[in-house]
Amino acid sequence: MIRTLVFGGAAALLASAAMPAAAASINDAQIAHIAYTAGQIDIAAGRQALARSHNKAVRAFAQEMVRDHKAVNDKALALVKKLHVAPQANPTSAALSKGAAAKLKELGHLSGRAFDRAYVQNEVAYHRTVNGALRDTLIPNASNGELKSLLQTGLTLFTEHQTHAEHVAGALR
Repeated sequence: MIRTLVFGGAAALLASAAMPAAAASINDAQIAHIAYTAGQIDIAAGRQALARSHNKAVRAFAQEMVRDHKAVNDKALALVKKLHVAPQANPTSAALSKGAAAKLKELGHLSGRAFDRAYVQNEVAYHRTVNGALRDTLIPNASNGELKSLLQTGLTLFTEHQTHAEHVAGALR
């Protein structure tokens, strides 16, 4: 996402000082909100790709993003409901949402091969950033075992997404 127009700001915000600074004081409700927001961002990007792309590989990847991130977010919502915890908005999730909206708008000005390459390169960088945040900040700071387990499952799945995005990006060159 950072290499092109798409979600560069959101990815940078996730990886920037906002995450490490928040790490010492981040709680499970904030972690849940950040993780859910990151998933929603990828769902929105996937839906945009489905609406704009005609490339079979890009569309298949976008469908996978929508399906998998929706499934993980549904599990996250079920978990916070079970635990009687309300995801807590925080500066990181707000910045992610704001940056993602701007980048979706920028991506909306592209079409054809330019859109496909920008979307997929964005997905590579976004998954790299989100996976790093999961591994280095969110999972280590989660105190609830079920939340930590869900985040670890997400990290495994999203690492596969990163690999898939890298493969699709290589084929689009």
